[in-house]
Amino acid sequence: MTQIRNEENSRAAVMAVASGKGRVGKTNISVNLAICLAAAGQRIVLIDADLGLGNLDVIMNLNSRYNLSHVIDGRKTLDQITQIGPAGIEVICGGSGLENMANLSPFQHHRLISQFNRLQNRTDMIVIDTGAGIGQNVIGFCMAADHTLVVTTPEPTAITDAYAVIKILAGKKYPGRISLLVNMASSIEEGKKISRQIAQVAARFLATPIYEAGILCRDECLQAAVCMQKPVVLAFPKSPFSRGIRTLSHRLTNTSPMQTSGEGFFRKVVNWFF
Repeated sequence: MTQIRNEENSRAAVMAVASGKGRVGKTNISVNLAICLAAAGQRIVLIDADLGLGNLDVIMNLNSRYNLSHVIDGRKTLDQITQIGPAGIEVICGGSGLENMANLSPFQHHRLISQFNRLQNRTDMIVIDTGAGIGQNVIGFCMAADHTLVVTTPEPTAITDAYAVIKILAGKKYPGRISLLVNMASSIEEGKKISRQIAQVAARFLATPIYEAGILCRDECLQAAVCMQKPVVLAFPKSPFSRGIRTLSHRLTNTSPMQTSGEGFFRKVVNWFF
C-alpha cells in the first residue's frame, strides 16, 4: 500500500526537485520519477516551475501551447493548460509571469489559489521541477513544499551549489524533509561518499539532517532517450538509470507518509512571494 498521501488531510504531498546549478539532470529525474510513481498507482501532477527555461514538454514530446503564465493572467484555467503525459501523469508547463501575481486583485488571487487547491485535493502527489540556482523562485517553491529533493553530481561546483541550497533552506528554518540524490556518479561507492560528506557537513554546521535518496550512475541511455524525446524509463526500462529511479519511487511509496501542511502549497507560494 502506498504511503505518499497523508490520510489525515485530503491534500497531496508536494516534492520540490532542486539543484544549485544546471546540467545535473534535475528535469530528467523529475519526469522519470513522476512516471514511476504514476505507474505504481499514484495520481501524479508534474509542474514545471522553471519559469522561463522550462523543458518538461521537450523531454516528453508534448505540445505546450499554454502554460502557467496564462493561468496567472486569467486567460486560461488550470484545467485548460493541463496535459496528460506518459503513464497518465498530469503535466503543467511553466513560463514567465509569476511576477504578474503582484498585480492581481484579491478576487483574482482567490480564484487562482482555489484552482490550485482543487488540484492539490484531487491528487496524491505533486512533483515540482524547480529552476536551477538559489534564486527567490527556487527557494520559494522549496519552502512551500513538504519534501525537497536536492540533486547534485560529483563535480565540485555542483556539490558546492547543492550545499548552498541546503544551507539557505536550513537558515530559513525549512520544516520539511531534505533529501540528497547524487546523479552521474562513476560508481555507487563514489556517490555514497559524496552523500555522506554533505550529510556530515550539514549535520555539523547546520544542525540539519540530510536523507540519502539514492545514487544514479552515469548512463549513456539517458542521453539517447533525450534525443528520442522519450523518458528513459519508457525508452530503456532496464537501463541502470531507470532501475535507480524505480528504486527511488519505491522508497517514496513505501516509507512513512510525508507530513503535509494544513495550509495549501500554492497559498504558501503566494504568501512567500507577496
